[in-house]
Amino acid sequence: MTLYDLRNLPYGVFSTGDGVRRIGVRLGDGVLDLSRAEQEDLILAGGALRQPTLNVLMALGRPQWGAVRARIAELAPTLPAVPLGEVELHLPFEVADYTDFYSSEHHATQVGRILRPERPGLQPNWKHLPIGYHGRSATVVVSGTPVERPAGQLGPGVFGPTRRLDVEAEVGFVVGVPGRRIGPADFAEHVFGVVLVNDWSARDIQAFEYQPLGPFLGKSFATSVSPWVVPLEALSGALVPAPPQDPVPAEYLRPPGDGLDLSLTVEWNGTVVSSPPFAQMYWTPAQQLAHLTVNGASVRTGDLYASGTVSGPNRAQAGSFLELTWNGAEPVELGDGSVRGFLEDGDTVTISATAPGPDGEPLGLGSVTGTVCR
Repeated sequence: MTLYDLRNLPYGVFSTGDGVRRIGVRLGDGVLDLSRAEQEDLILAGGALRQPTLNVLMALGRPQWGAVRARIAELAPTLPAVPLGEVELHLPFEVADYTDFYSSEHHATQVGRILRPERPGLQPNWKHLPIGYHGRSATVVVSGTPVERPAGQLGPGVFGPTRRLDVEAEVGFVVGVPGRRIGPADFAEHVFGVVLVNDWSARDIQAFEYQPLGPFLGKSFATSVSPWVVPLEALSGALVPAPPQDPVPAEYLRPPGDGLDLSLTVEWNGTVVSSPPFAQMYWTPAQQLAHLTVNGASVRTGDLYASGTVSGPNRAQAGSFLELTWNGAEPVELGDGSVRGFLEDGDTVTISATAPGPDGEPLGLGSVTGTVCR
């Protein structure tokens, strides 16, 4: 088995030499053209597969998602595949809105110890609700897009390019069906699938601006996502019980829903530097969606919300370089012998992930890559 066989079938948007964007699924090292398949009446999706983005398909709802996926799996062995090396991959959906959470207890505790050593690692409210911030959908870009080093205020009277450019290895959830006040039990009726996310962060800009209202310019310049959206149905084998939560969450956050047993890998200039475990996230994806909408705020087709940095208890499981290098005080050595505390111009970061399939064999969630430029 490969990471991208019939158990997986992640959706993406691709183009070839003609530049026309078409919907496809990945099978092995090729892309199946679903736009052409629907045009030839091989798949009936009401025209949703003949669009330049996944948004129309995502809005159809869970019964249609399942029916289309089943038909693709039936047809896949007979459909011609375009080699991955011959296609350009694009942002697979039009991002309506973007929210980022802060749901790893290990990450939140370690960041607190680094930035506020005189105070407890966790803030008093952290275990009562999923903390998050509202990001900028306009700066969500597809994997491979260069990331320009941002500038901002680094301290009183100091303006310039960030000196502490960082990554955050995250998992994103793409909303298909709109809704308001969505309880945890209805998560799968609204969320279409999963992407990988790198929420690039300028730590010095962030540190100066974040009190009292939180992240702003230190986060809003770029967020990269993987080009493949893995349907929730493909991740049935990755479901695990939610971690123990103490104190008991508010009623609207119960039952918590499932966690996901996803294994992430972070590479810095080709050197694997950490392996964050998503199964240890304190707040579940279902609880994040419930909290996002409990006040009456609506979600729309194409909304993206991310988990927050995925980190484990050990330095080798850090999902950010802030933790990995302890705010630059303990730099890491890369495979070429160079030493890094934070990102330098020309550095490339790739975040990839796998999940257990329904038979226990791994599935691929793709990867998200970005290279820093000035």
